[in-house]
Amino acid sequence: MENYTYNSFTLQLEGLNVSEDSIYPVFLFLFFSYLFIMVANVGIALLIFTDKSLHQPMYLLFCNLPFNDILGNSIMVPRLLSDILLPPSERLISYYECVVQAFTTHMFGTTTHTVLMIMAFDRYVAICNPLRYAAIMTNKMVIKLTVSAWGVAFVLVGILLGLTIRLNRCRTLITNPYCDNASLFKLSCESVFINNVYGLTFTVVLFTASIGTMVLTYTKITVVCLTNKSKSLNNKALRTCSTHLVVYMIMLFSGMSNITLHRFPQYSDYRKLCSILFHIIPGSLNPIIYGVQSKEIRKFLSKFFKTKKVLPSLES
Repeated sequence: MENYTYNSFTLQLEGLNVSEDSIYPVFLFLFFSYLFIMVANVGIALLIFTDKSLHQPMYLLFCNLPFNDILGNSIMVPRLLSDILLPPSERLISYYECVVQAFTTHMFGTTTHTVLMIMAFDRYVAICNPLRYAAIMTNKMVIKLTVSAWGVAFVLVGILLGLTIRLNRCRTLITNPYCDNASLFKLSCESVFINNVYGLTFTVVLFTASIGTMVLTYTKITVVCLTNKSKSLNNKALRTCSTHLVVYMIMLFSGMSNITLHRFPQYSDYRKLCSILFHIIPGSLNPIIYGVQSKEIRKFLSKFFKTKKVLPSLES
């Protein structure tokens, strides 16, 4: 379909290059990964909203991550599953659907950064200003931080895709398993200098702000823990901050690997795999990490399963 027609509204996805023997194992892996992501993230979000003891700023801010994981994977994985079962020539997608998929994909990555940044601020206030925590982290502040995280991501990604959809297209092949901004502007035969400059600036600013926020907040948290001899404070800091940092490092490593492999065309198959894992790995691990590390969530789950065990015995 390459150079099929000028400004075609029907595009072809290259998809994953898997052998015939690997199609069904890959399909099953993606299917069960997606199923787990949906069940785990919906479950933990419902748990936080229904259990009043979890109506704390830390958990309410964390709820942004499950919602983001659900949204990001729901746009990408089902489409990928259907394409795997089709021959390459039949993996067609409309231009508008491709733009929506690209927008959602970049929103997923950007919002993950901004949400983890506001969660770092919450941890900083809780540990460095515990007496003022309730006054600072009010419901109004939680709403402001949430709107800011999603609003900043929406504006940045909106400009990114806006610069791309202005371009005329002379190609129709998306050399990726799913649509993203780079794949879209590569369809154009016009100059994409502005797109490359904004894309690079976008990435540098986002990563600098994200990493800078983590370094600054955790440096101050470390100083407070070292100067304060309170064992309970240090245990609380270790428990909550280690969870946040593990989630951040998983997301950062996945994102950096994907960006790095974009610079090496000879590793395109690894890049494709990494771009898929960028969605699946954080979406799968986030609810597990927070579920295991959170004392409140563990308590709720233990009560829930104890109730489930008691009910059958009562019935018998």
